[in-house]
Amino acid sequence: MRASDRAYTALRDDIVQWRLQPGTLLAEVEQAERLGVSRTPLREALGRLAAEGLTTAAGGRGVVVTDISLEDIDELFELRETLEGKAAALAAQRGDAGTFRTLEADFRAAPSLITNSAPALDDYYLLVERLDSAIDAAISNSYLAQAMRSLRVHLVRIRRMAADDAARLTAAAAEHAAIAEAIAIGNPGLAQAATTLHLHRSLSHIKATHTPR
Repeated sequence: MRASDRAYTALRDDIVQWRLQPGTLLAEVEQAERLGVSRTPLREALGRLAAEGLTTAAGGRGVVVTDISLEDIDELFELRETLEGKAAALAAQRGDAGTFRTLEADFRAAPSLITNSAPALDDYYLLVERLDSAIDAAISNSYLAQAMRSLRVHLVRIRRMAADDAARLTAAAAEHAAIAEAIAIGNPGLAQAATTLHLHRSLSHIKATHTPR
């Protein structure tokens, strides 16, 4: 892996997982030493992060991690509804029924993963990623898949702003199961409607539990 790619991946993960908080100054010398790279690849990495909206220039201070406001969340979910609703509909038309039947069953069993245990929660979020990946593969549209992957970077950050509430996660698992089921039976309208319902409930929960940082 190139030094710039390594620096980009490390910084991106730190930002997405909130190890680098919004407003954190990413000083070149400090970050280059921390990541074990020279300043040139670090600048390349910071440029890529800026293009994704994860960092921004802060006047004469340098580069800082961007914040996420409630207004940002509303705008991201407007885009998410458009992209993910269309993707679910396409997956229902083009996807492999067996793949989504398996995902449906896994989501039906997911409440066993929704505990206070961090490893178990990680397994649940990996299941969500499996559904995302299956939809990306099923739609056979590289442009739409890339747009959704870019959006998900910000959605992971947003998820960390809301509490891991067991009741909400259990409900979300049922909503994901309904999406997988609609895709498996090849019903585009139902898949899009199930996705819209899930996103509406997710947004309501995030805004209700959001605590400014």
